[in-house]
Amino acid sequence: MRAVKFVGAAVAAVIIVIAIVLVVGIPSGFLSSAIASRVESATGYRLTIAGSTKLSLWPTLNVTLNDLTLQDPKDRSGINRLTVESVQADMSLSSAWSGKPKISEIVITHPVLSQPLLRERLPSATASKPAIALDTGGATIDRIRIVDGEVAFAAVRDRIENRISAINADATIGADRKVNLKGTARAGDTPLKFDIKAATPAPPIDRQAIPVDFAIDMPDVLRSQLNGRAEVRLNGPLVMINSLSGALGNGAFNGWASVDIASKPLVKLDLAFQQLDIPLAKPASNAPSQPWSDKPINVSGLNYVDAQVRISASEVTVGEARFSPLALDAKLAGGVLKAGTANLGAYGGQVSGEVILDATSGAPSFAMHSDLVGVRALPLLKGLADFDRLDGKLQAKISVRSAGISQRALMANMQGTVFALFQDGAIRGINVAQMIRSLTSGTLSGWQDSQELSTDLTQLSASFRIDKGQAVTTDLNLVGPLVRVTGAGTIDLGTKLMGFRVEPKLVMTTQGQGSSLNPVGFGIPVMIDGSWSQPRIYPDMAGMLDNPDAAYAKLREMGKGLFGPDGAGLGNILGSLGLGGNAPAGTASNAPGSNPQGQPQQPAQNDLLGGPLGAAIGNLIQQGLSGGTSPAPGTPSGTSPGTGTSRSRSMPANPTTPEPQASPAPPAQAPSRDEAQQDSQPMNDVLRQLFNR
Repeated sequence: MRAVKFVGAAVAAVIIVIAIVLVVGIPSGFLSSAIASRVESATGYRLTIAGSTKLSLWPTLNVTLNDLTLQDPKDRSGINRLTVESVQADMSLSSAWSGKPKISEIVITHPVLSQPLLRERLPSATASKPAIALDTGGATIDRIRIVDGEVAFAAVRDRIENRISAINADATIGADRKVNLKGTARAGDTPLKFDIKAATPAPPIDRQAIPVDFAIDMPDVLRSQLNGRAEVRLNGPLVMINSLSGALGNGAFNGWASVDIASKPLVKLDLAFQQLDIPLAKPASNAPSQPWSDKPINVSGLNYVDAQVRISASEVTVGEARFSPLALDAKLAGGVLKAGTANLGAYGGQVSGEVILDATSGAPSFAMHSDLVGVRALPLLKGLADFDRLDGKLQAKISVRSAGISQRALMANMQGTVFALFQDGAIRGINVAQMIRSLTSGTLSGWQDSQELSTDLTQLSASFRIDKGQAVTTDLNLVGPLVRVTGAGTIDLGTKLMGFRVEPKLVMTTQGQGSSLNPVGFGIPVMIDGSWSQPRIYPDMAGMLDNPDAAYAKLREMGKGLFGPDGAGLGNILGSLGLGGNAPAGTASNAPGSNPQGQPQQPAQNDLLGGPLGAAIGNLIQQGLSGGTSPAPGTPSGTSPGTGTSRSRSMPANPTTPEPQASPAPPAQAPSRDEAQQDSQPMNDVLRQLFNR
């Protein structure tokens, strides 16, 4: 009986000990060396377990390893490695005793894969590493979870580090070896969602075709979800992707790709789309008045990957602009990206060009040249830049280059040449002829735009030479049925300011460029300065009075057109000039229906040419004559008309810079006898009082 009691007590003690072991777990440091040895023999990589190892038997067999590091023993830098905070594996006791463990779940917490960024491919990159023959010893895994993983890319010499963070993935593996991987991640500030399905073959998987279906969603980069399927083959460090097909939104594609990850990645890609949509950020409604952004532009990643890409599409949409067809070839090598296209169809015309982006230095630089022939301007400009003011057939040649780390720096450093020609179209929202007439009542602020207005144009052309962000033109030319404008000026691309001096002319006919009638000059140059979205537009009265010889000749020309035959319309503006006693007989004080020669007057013609428009120009002349005591409308403060300083075609930002003196007009030739008969005595009287002649 005493023996039975002893045995019972011993059994009870053992049961209590086993229960404690099952619940609490057994520290199992002796497992670490066995696990590390097994991993290195199977993969060739060294596994270091710096943390604790725990073995638990309840409710299932559970093994937990902490603070693991996996790295290549030949890598002396130690940059290329995988660190894991903890790994936990659960399996049933029965499967462990059978010798073929069935692992129900492996949880990998906070793994960080560190990869070096290389500017050059290593010489040994061409040699293929032997395939990893992973022998699982008959073990099967049902599920693998990754919690808060990261991939860190670092270039120590360049002090650059980029990360794919917040990786949370769940992979399930079926009995038929089909893998379903779902998860989320964040590339920088861009969220990423992925869903990948693959059918893995029996080991070894090297050089075997692996069917893969994938779906990738990046709302900040891709307008719609990317879906596709392919056959993937692994050949050492080379990943070959064949039979690639899928859809990006409504655009189906097919092609192939390959990635060589031996050292610096080399990507080759050839895709053909039926329809390709490339989103563009739509500018705000007040974007033209906003300064350029100073946010740094980071393209340093181009230094650490080489690529050869060919993209073709039956139709491509960039923003809201449509092109058809597209054939784009791009090559990235040594941090320099070259992308070009030829014969790109665009709205009835053709576009060709090339862009070169150099990211090898701290401040990236770019160069672009492009030719546009016969392209309808309105849908192109509206689709790319939301600009809907110009319509017509566009021909343009662009050759520019710049360098900088932000939008503002790129625009301020711009250099090159631009030529643009618009034909047989219209300026929408603006009536140029009406603006010219409105100048007779004062300074205009802004373009006086309205959706109901437009200006038909036969031709609008200008060539610009750009240096340090200053785009200068001397051959601005607008030809329309009712207006002609020539001029010169400067556009500051960095500050979005402009300064132009133009010579507007009205045409008393609705005929276009082929009109035989000479245009009637406004008589006074017009200044356009300020921001290019809301400029100030005003007559250059100072310029007129600084060069009286030219103004005298201009007014004589105007008198023959604007004021009617023999200057009869001048009588309508004498009162507004306040010149008094030299008013000709037969003006407003005379009996209606007669003129100084006793001929019947033509009210309709005089009202059109010498009435309101003539009186308005008279008001301008009166404003200019009073400039000795107060500035003319639009004259900068501190500049008095008549001081001998003319307005130059420069930006208004430097008022203290001396401006060139206007050149005197060549002396007018003596009028012929026929011309003398056309000049009336009343007109000569007015001109004599204006210019003391």
